[in-house]
Amino acid sequence: MTEVCRLVLHGCCRYEFQMQYGSIGWSVGALLGYAQGATGKRVIACIGDGSFQVTAQDVSTMLRCEQKSIIFLINNGGYTIEVEIHDGPYNVIKNWNYTGLVDAMHNGEGNCWTAMVTCEEELTAAIDTATGEKKDCLCFIEVIAHKDDTSKELLEWGSRVCAANSMPPNPQ
Repeated sequence: MTEVCRLVLHGCCRYEFQMQYGSIGWSVGALLGYAQGATGKRVIACIGDGSFQVTAQDVSTMLRCEQKSIIFLINNGGYTIEVEIHDGPYNVIKNWNYTGLVDAMHNGEGNCWTAMVTCEEELTAAIDTATGEKKDCLCFIEVIAHKDDTSKELLEWGSRVCAANSMPPNPQ
């Protein structure tokens, strides 16, 4: 399991998030809108593979609008939070060639850079590239992670949602 680091941001940075894994599909559209409104700033998003599959077409609009966001796609082969709430075969998703998909949307038009990383050293190099020579591009970094590599907080939240879902309705 990965150790969870607490987020510390510079005073001029903003941080937006959905309730932890609570609304599948929110992140890609939210990134698109946030970057449109935050002109002159670089918007960074961490998006799960399942969530990305719901709204991947928004990347096409990001390219058309010449956004310079950085997308970290966490590819762990499924809906992690859904597995924690109620496991079943429906939580396993078909793996995509995510970097290939973004490259196909890019189609050689505009500025876009993609990378797939499988270890910390590759991730560090990709971040250096995205914040250095490719800072004027939409950067898409696919991070390959094990399906069980998740935070303690997510595991706890999933079990609480599972318990709440199992309760009988509250009589009104």
